Amino acid sequence: KAVFFFFFLTLLPLHEVEFIKYYFETLYSVLKDKGYDVINKLFSSIMEGTKAMYLNDGKRTNREVFYDVFKKYYGDKCVEDEPIFIEFYKNEFRLSKNACKDNPYARKIIDFLHENNIDAYLTTNPIFPKEGTLTRMGFIDLKESDFKLITTYEDCCYCKPNPMYFKTILDKFNLKSDEVILFGNNDYEDGECALKNNIKTYLIKGPYLIHNKNSTHQFDQIEMSEVISTIKSEIIKRSGN
Repeated sequence: KAVFFFFFLTLLPLHEVEFIKYYFETLYSVLKDKGYDVINKLFSSIMEGTKAMYLNDGKRTNREVFYDVFKKYYGDKCVEDEPIFIEFYKNEFRLSKNACKDNPYARKIIDFLHENNIDAYLTTNPIFPKEGTLTRMGFIDLKESDFKLITTYEDCCYCKPNPMYFKTILDKFNLKSDEVILFGNNDYEDGECALKNNIKTYLIKGPYLIHNKNSTHQFDQIEMSEVISTIKSEIIKRSGN
């Protein structure tokens, strides 16, 4: 019924170091004249807020958790300035495309799912605002309507590797674990997290595959070019034919 995709480094290949550089340079260029003129302070506040989202216990949204940290650095001003940040993600954030690569398979995979009445879920770690994720999706010709769900910091209360991240999605959409496949690139944040919900995981081979010391299981690995054939195989296997 459903295919879950990690986004960064799975559907969207990128040079991570270059991406972070573009991200902070362009963000700072927008904010430096608006009271965020110390770049080290800005960097530290965002990184601390991101860590807090990863550790979120589910009582509040990731956005609320992030701004609790951000306000320690900048007070209520940063919440009032949120429209500035959203405009950044709609506009200047597009410069980060220079650090990303094309994925010629992404559009084909999503079209295949649509043709076969299978729902696609973009289960990327919800540490970005929706507008930031939509902008990056556009880099590989994907749009909001392609997915039944796109997890963002506004409406999620957990992050991977917390297994509650996937459990919340399964419960919300009344999905059983054997109705889902996950494609990711991290054997811990994707694989182990999904395994705790009995979700079958395939890891995408290549330079973006991440082996984490905390992972204790082996997961099947495939090429991006094999995603569609893998989905077909899973359909046959699970139908009992």
